[in-house]
Parts: sequence; structure tokens; C-alpha cells
Amino acid sequence: MVTMPHGKIRRMPALVHTAFYKFVPLADPDGVAAHLRQRLAAAAGLTGSILLATEGINGMLAGPEDAVDGIEQALQHDAALGGAFAGMAFKRSACRTPPFARLKVHVKKEIVPLGVDGVDARRTGINVSPQDWRQLIKDPDVVLLDNRNSFEFRLGHFAGAVDPGVANFRDFPAYVQAHAAQWQAQGQRVAMYCTGGIRCEKTSAWMQGMGLQVYQLDGGILNYFQQMPDAQQDWHGECFVFDNRVALDTRLNETATTLEDVYQATPDGAWRLARARRLAQAAHAPGG
Repeated sequence: MVTMPHGKIRRMPALVHTAFYKFVPLADPDGVAAHLRQRLAAAAGLTGSILLATEGINGMLAGPEDAVDGIEQALQHDAALGGAFAGMAFKRSACRTPPFARLKVHVKKEIVPLGVDGVDARRTGINVSPQDWRQLIKDPDVVLLDNRNSFEFRLGHFAGAVDPGVANFRDFPAYVQAHAAQWQAQGQRVAMYCTGGIRCEKTSAWMQGMGLQVYQLDGGILNYFQQMPDAQQDWHGECFVFDNRVALDTRLNETATTLEDVYQATPDGAWRLARARRLAQAAHAPGG
């Protein structure tokens, strides 16, 4: 709420968070970025970030619901984008805390940095719906891998999941390489999950080349929470999100978890905490 002259109160519009990605070849990511900057500049109240690369798009935005509706439609139907992002899925959640400080569109080498060259993430593993996931992860022949950082795992995870003990997504391939032969020898399948699905899509594409049978949770944890009203049966704790809300419960509601709760036990916690605080302060600064 904002107090106006003469004591009147104007209610600010509720914020909606939308997360999206798509692996699709982009011949000119710089051109796409320039066009999106123009579209976003005309959409009042949006903040967040979009990454573009020759392999596709990865974004998180927040703003009033009508602005979020507009940019989701533009991404899918703007003729200037040539249908590249048609059919892209969007995962929404409510915001009590403004998630982002500003709006950024970047072009990078990868939209998610696995650190393995030549991975075609369109050749992904087997997508499993939230409804079927519940049964899959109960199979004793399935290795359930949490494809996130250890501090994310500690905050919350699926029952029975394995924490690979990594501090960065780029460390995950080394864990897989160290255990792949054992999984194959024991006839085990691999089921993976991550926050929104993007890390699993890229990793599973690479893992299939190693001869592993790989399954992934379609849409990630956020989609599971969205689709399964009783997600707490399978999920223990909360889900960390990389924005100023910090964490969500299984109803996709912001929790009271603080940055200190998340980072205090991590080896690089002091650095992560200082960086996160700077971002949070920027988000709440005047005009931020």
C-alpha cells in the first residue's frame, strides 16, 4: 500500500511471478534480446531477468498480472519471434516480497551452464508427469537424484532423494560420471528433479549419451507443487527460489525462511549471503 496526500491509501497491484524456459535453436540471440528489451520496456511494472543463447531462452519475471499476461502472450505469439517460443510453459506463483530489483536481458553462451560442450538439450530424457512421478520414485530400482545445490537440498527435497553434494550445477556431471557404472551394473534407472526443470533437461540429454535410462520431473518442483494439492506427502521442507522471496512452501506461498537460514551452513555461505543481501537491498531501494 502507498499513502497518498490527505491520508488516502492506494493499494498497489498484486505481483505475480512467472518462470519459463525453452531449448530451441536461436540463430540470432542478440537480435531476439534487442526485440525483447523493446517489448519489456513498454510493459509497465515488470522486473526480472531473461537469458538468451543459441540453445534457447530461460527467464523469470514478476509484475502486475496484466503485465505478466501480456509478456507471456508476446513471447508465444509475437510475429517478430517467428514462433520460436510457441507452446512454452509458464509456472506462476504469487509474491508478497518483490522478487527482483530491476529488469535485465542478457545473451550468454548457455542458458543454463552445465559446462559440457555439445549437449543438445532437445534430446531430453523421459518426462514424467507429477501424477506419475509419485509412483516412479517409490520404485526400489530407481535412483532419485536431486539436481540442485546442496543448500537447496537441505532446505527441502523429495523423500528418499540423494544429495549429490555439489555447490554449483557445473559440479553435477562429475558426480554422475563417478556413479554411472554402478547404476548400470545394478540395473538402476535414474529419476531427477530440479526447481523448474531446466537443469534436468540439459543433464538428462547428456546422461543418455552415457547409456543411462533417465527420467525427469516434468516442469520441476514448482510444477509438482502446482499440480499436486497434497505435495507435502512426498516433499519434505520448502523449495528454495533464486529471488528475494527466498523459499516457497508446497502451496507456492512465500515462507518466513531467511537468507541466513539458507546459507549459514554452506562452505561459501558468507559470500552467498553477502551477494543475496545486496540484491535484496537493491530490490527495496527507492525506485528499485
